[in-house]
Amino acid sequence: MKKLQLQRYNAGQRSNHWAVVTCFVLAAASGFALFHPALFWLTALVGGPQWARILHPYLGIAMFVLFLGMFFMFVSANRWRKEDSEWLASAGDVVSKGNQAQLPQNVGKYNGGQKIVFWLFTSCLVVLLATGLLFWQAWFASSVPIGLQRVAVLLHAVAAFVLVLGFIVHVYAALWVKGTLHAMVRGTVSGGWAKHHHPQWYREQMQGQAATKAPRK
Repeated sequence: MKKLQLQRYNAGQRSNHWAVVTCFVLAAASGFALFHPALFWLTALVGGPQWARILHPYLGIAMFVLFLGMFFMFVSANRWRKEDSEWLASAGDVVSKGNQAQLPQNVGKYNGGQKIVFWLFTSCLVVLLATGLLFWQAWFASSVPIGLQRVAVLLHAVAAFVLVLGFIVHVYAALWVKGTLHAMVRGTVSGGWAKHHHPQWYREQMQGQAATKAPRK
């Protein structure tokens, strides 16, 4: 018998996600290369030092615009609810036991940890865009006081550092919890995975399928 598969992400959502990832990797590489001489070799990923300097801000804007699309697609499912606090209380079991962890039964499409990462990414990208524009030499820096530019550079670096840490946690969680990466590659998850990790979302999906299959009177 074929195992139950549930649609978690459609093709457009997956394409948007991987486009954001691509822009993030290139923007991070060029940004780190410009941040410290020891990382200058990363400029090779974007065509050399001149291209790194030119492309970095445009890659950042592209990433922000693409993430904005993702934000509107997923924001409703990432609103904080009381059950998310309950999930956080069991997060230690998720880290130590992985798929064997006993989780709350009221977890929706996203758990508390995923929602924290979502809002962390959102806030960091807003800060990165706002501060980056203030010291963008080609367009705006000449109109911005040098003192404000220095503050913007500092905040930009801090936001970038936090964003990279959040990205590492995001990737780690996707690899650690088996089946999560498959959802963003193929778009589907098994019924067992959904029932274990997101039971409330699983019940909603099953109810939706039952309503669709029910004969009309």
